[in-house]
Amino acid sequence: MKKAVAKTSAAKATEGASPAKLIDGRIKELGDWRGETLARVRGLIKEAAPDVVEEWKWRGVPVWEHDGIICTGETYKEVVKMTFAKGAALADPAGLFNSSLDGNVRRAIDIREGEKINEKALKALIRAAVELNASKKKPAKKRSP
Repeated sequence: MKKAVAKTSAAKATEGASPAKLIDGRIKELGDWRGETLARVRGLIKEAAPDVVEEWKWRGVPVWEHDGIICTGETYKEVVKMTFAKGAALADPAGLFNSSLDGNVRRAIDIREGEKINEKALKALIRAAVELNASKKKPAKKRSP
């Protein structure tokens, strides 16, 4: 006999909510510079990639996708972290990546309270991530008659 698992109130609250609503909720819930920063980053992502798809993964992480994951927006006590799924493959002429620099795949940008975001460079990095994902997209399989 399978044992029923009781859902937490947080899990119940997220059931059926769209990823966009969940991200809105996270921004509001933070209620400080981290929420403002996450909201600003989200806006820049949408400006750079208007067709971006918002997701809510891994028990509460905002994720932006376009032909694959572009980046995540994690919030911690001291930083808002944008982790680019394929950041190691992206050119970063403005030197935005300042975290997770030793990995073979991901790169991250830690944004601290009071730091100004280089919006032009960040949007260029987001567009480059979208282009990289599109270039790696597998063609649709042809169906046999």
